[in-house]
Amino acid sequence: MDANIRIFKTADDLAAALAGDIKDLIGINDSKDSVTIAVSGGRTPEMIFPVLAGKYSGQVNWQLVNIFWVDERCVGPDESESNYGMAKKLLLDRVPVPAQNIHRMRGEEEPEKEAERYSAEIMAFTRARNGLPFFDMVLLGLGEDGHTASIFPGNEHLFDTGSVCTVASHPLSGQKRITLTGEVINNAGRIIFIVTGKSKAEIIAEIINEHQESNKFPASYVKPVEGKLAWYLDEAAGSLLKNISGHGDHDRI
Repeated sequence: MDANIRIFKTADDLAAALAGDIKDLIGINDSKDSVTIAVSGGRTPEMIFPVLAGKYSGQVNWQLVNIFWVDERCVGPDESESNYGMAKKLLLDRVPVPAQNIHRMRGEEEPEKEAERYSAEIMAFTRARNGLPFFDMVLLGLGEDGHTASIFPGNEHLFDTGSVCTVASHPLSGQKRITLTGEVINNAGRIIFIVTGKSKAEIIAEIINEHQESNKFPASYVKPVEGKLAWYLDEAAGSLLKNISGHGDHDRI
């Protein structure tokens, strides 16, 4: 796997480094280029968003940042499960991002119609590359079953749909979700997996080392067409990566 693998001593160290890298991508206040970022939910943004809203709040031209979502549960924005709701609380209410630059998935709407509407919004507010929307950066998590975005095991066909967004269901709860498709994720300029914890270590090792059965994990299908792939891991998550030579740049911090 051609990826930049960065392993940090703690989850806090990871969050601080990634927040700084996101700040550098967005650029300092005199930047003139808009930036499109698609964010995920889960535990990891809970660490990163406060750093962006605190340490780097005044070092970013938030007027140029367009924020999208990788996926969203089909719940209202005020529900505790809402990915948008978490981002609003930890980041968006604390930095001056213009309201028109916040492109949320409307989880309270009928899922199929919302997937269609959100696809059109993405097409309208992003550049195109390879006939697909282009995000400057996509931030992904990793589930203990190997899923990423809301692409769960058994739904690997969502990496080849011809669509921008689609509706998926959680395999256990049946909860409906709206998600970017795999080909849109793979079309991004930078794709970053952010993973912490020992429970993910075995899956990470299988995917990064390209073990024979790693294709049962949807995350293994994340392979940028032209962009760059990076894994930001804490020591627990990267604990089984004893030999990662030959898999791109890597370092332990």
